[in-house]
Amino acid sequence: MYPDSEILFPSRCIPQLRNLRGEKWAQLIDRLTSLPDPHEEVLGFSLMMIKLGSCLTCDLDSYRASLGCCVCARRTISGYKGSDDDLIGLFREAVAETRQRLARQDLPPGVAALIQKEPAHSGRK
Repeated sequence: MYPDSEILFPSRCIPQLRNLRGEKWAQLIDRLTSLPDPHEEVLGFSLMMIKLGSCLTCDLDSYRASLGCCVCARRTISGYKGSDDDLIGLFREAVAETRQRLARQDLPPGVAALIQKEPAHSGRK
């Protein structure tokens, strides 16, 4: 197993994406970095990154996994051909999808407990 690879995009990689795009993107990353992991916007951002980076098709024997999740995420954002506004639009769509899923209240008990858990700190380092 590669030491920096996880199953899905980890929120600990969000701060590393800050300087890869323009000012609007940097402002979004700054906002997300100040929020706790279970916040719907952080979850929505993770969902967006999972879709953009094709995390569901990554396996431990792949080149992407050998790079690690944060490197893969940086490559995904750096290589995105659309504008920052396009990326932020994808983020907003993912947050809306996240809100819909959370509102259904049919989450598995373990997932619901993680989301409702109060974090020890409000941001990532």
